Amino acid sequence: MAKVAQIRHDLEPIETASRDEIAALQLSRLRWSLGHAYDNVPAYRKKFDELGVRPDDLRTLADLSRFPFTAKKDLRENYPFGMFAVPREKVVRIHASSGTTGKPTVVGYTQNDINTWADLIARCIRAAGGKKGDIVHVAYGYGLFTGGLGAHYGAERLGCTVIPMSGGQTERQVRLIQDFKPDIIMVTPSYMLALGDEFRRQGIDPRTCSLRVGIHGAEPWTEAMRHEIEQTFDMQAIDIYGLSEVIGPGVANECVETKDGLHIWEDHFYPEIVDPVTGEVLPDGEYGELVFTTLTKEAFPAIRYRTRDLTRLLPGTARSMRRMEKITGRTDDMMIIRGVNVFPSQIEELLLQDGRLSAHYILELHRKGHLDTLEVVVEPRPEFAAGADEKTKTACARELTHHIKGMIGISATVRLVAVGSIERSVGKAVRCIDMRPRD
Repeated sequence: MAKVAQIRHDLEPIETASRDEIAALQLSRLRWSLGHAYDNVPAYRKKFDELGVRPDDLRTLADLSRFPFTAKKDLRENYPFGMFAVPREKVVRIHASSGTTGKPTVVGYTQNDINTWADLIARCIRAAGGKKGDIVHVAYGYGLFTGGLGAHYGAERLGCTVIPMSGGQTERQVRLIQDFKPDIIMVTPSYMLALGDEFRRQGIDPRTCSLRVGIHGAEPWTEAMRHEIEQTFDMQAIDIYGLSEVIGPGVANECVETKDGLHIWEDHFYPEIVDPVTGEVLPDGEYGELVFTTLTKEAFPAIRYRTRDLTRLLPGTARSMRRMEKITGRTDDMMIIRGVNVFPSQIEELLLQDGRLSAHYILELHRKGHLDTLEVVVEPRPEFAAGADEKTKTACARELTHHIKGMIGISATVRLVAVGSIERSVGKAVRCIDMRPRD
């Protein structure tokens, strides 16, 4: 790549600490966090008491498995402020989910929490190759969503110049990137590709823009999507991970020098991998559901929060802290098509292997009679669409249908639609649309 991200070597001591040092810090902070939650949140106290455990029962890190899980329903049952562990007047910021599937989940932050969050996002940007003085274009949404403000405060903490663009206004986004010449963009991967489309629509080669690093999160994305972004923009595409219930973006981040998984900032978050069905803790290296316990959060401690994200834990490489493999699926994103478990990322990998197809797609679930069916609706790349007749496009669709059957084991139909006809998301991309009748 012509535009190489700068690798930082001025790491914090904890980033290169020994595993024994990290574990000792985690145990001390975990004891505090369990006690803080038990003493100040009635919902946690009730759950602990029902299982017959107390904070002082934690003598080793492995003892955490004795404590109860927290799930999104616990937050909704205690809406809006019932999970706060400090008086409301000590909460300086509130964020919330969209609440599209019920009551929103509400999270709060003390000033110390905000400072910690900014420090961790700064650590993420530095791990991605950013440095003081860089210009950072923030295209995550601002407001109750944690992405925009989280990225903003972290970039400022690192000493960067921030362009608080937020999402939407795609034409203006491109113009400002051309005029202000940012070094880094923080945005969802799906919207990054939408920006690429807009560059080309304006007659500009995206590879000529100033961006050298994209920090992408808020939705699962594949290695094929990374390759697509990097080829489109001639820049490094780096994964960032987080969720509002734990803190927001900044829980884990890839390091630009390795790009081999996301290093979890284990001095603030304790990870576990559990069997999604039984809840049994699995050893490092095995796939399962990611669970987090916060170690330093004051306003909103999260004890064994079930993220629904599927991954595995791996040893550290560029940092001492463990890595989590790239998230490519969630337990609640999984589609069951005639007995076969299917994730959107599996379809994405296959369609992006075909140079004729773009990354703009949706998956529609239908029901014919008593059987569920899957239709893959995808846009071709503009250069293919411009020169292909209907017969050629039909053949392309048949090939993808064949690959889905051969690689995933399901029968699906593939429909190629006009370039630009699939709505571009300015936030988290909606990949799956369930059009089955409600029973």
